[in-house]
Amino acid sequence: MTEHAEAPLLVALVDLSADPEAGQRYEDAVLALLGRHGGRLERRLRTGDGTTEVHVIRFAARAGYDAFMVDPERVALRAALGDTAPTTRVLDVHDV
Repeated sequence: MTEHAEAPLLVALVDLSADPEAGQRYEDAVLALLGRHGGRLERRLRTGDGTTEVHVIRFAARAGYDAFMVDPERVALRAALGDTAPTTRVLDVHDV
């Protein structure tokens, strides 16, 4: 297995435009859950208008990312927002 597969580096492009304030609170809460799955937030960036965030996240293993995605607390937080939940595109990246 390659180093890339063992410790994935991800970039999340997060669209908060449906409700920027609620989206930011949601992201605050779910990013706090990363550690329980071997993940860490390396960078969190936000556009000037507050409608988009970019997260650079590293996990110790792919299984940690998979577990984070189905974490019951994360799922419940997302469900509570319904249609105003942020939409996210996740890219698996590597240094060049």
